Amino acid sequence: MTRGAILHSVTEVVLIRHGETEWSRTGQHTGHTDIPLEDAGRAAAGALGEALSGRTFQLVLTSPLSRAADTARLAGLDAVAEPDLLEWDYGEYEGVTTAQVRETRPDWLLWRDGCPGGEDAAAVARRADRVIERVLGETESDGDDDVALVAHGHLLRSLAARWCELGPEAGIRLRLDTGTLSVLGWEHEVRVIRRWNQHP
Repeated sequence: MTRGAILHSVTEVVLIRHGETEWSRTGQHTGHTDIPLEDAGRAAAGALGEALSGRTFQLVLTSPLSRAADTARLAGLDAVAEPDLLEWDYGEYEGVTTAQVRETRPDWLLWRDGCPGGEDAAAVARRADRVIERVLGETESDGDDDVALVAHGHLLRSLAARWCELGPEAGIRLRLDTGTLSVLGWEHEVRVIRRWNQHP
């Protein structure tokens, strides 16, 4: 089989960032703390469902945290919990804003420095790689299957970078708002970002 004739096991991977929470609204790092959706977040989840109406997915995975799982449910998706889709573990910076961190570490950058007591970009990338391997391994090989992943901002940015076979730090270039859709896919045999950060 020539390179141009390669069949991919998945056509598109739809990334869904959960709706707004109190901490996402205030800019606090929200890793493993189970902060619920606010009213605006629940409304955004419903709008995501409308935007996805008519699409079928062979596989839907969600972070186990309620803000992602509830977004999936309110969007009408029957999702399976996947622990590797948990948000970045911010360790000592959980619940803290970037401005607050920089009061004592003025040059701190999450994507370069990671978090004390938590994860660095390489650790998050290992989890993202496992999700990608699962997505490609569990779908049929007829080249006509879609997958949806419902998760968190920094994790999905890392996953998109790894999908494109870039270092996870490339996620710093991919702003991702709450309640948005993004799409990963292919251009011939090359993994690409098809759409990014779209509000429904």
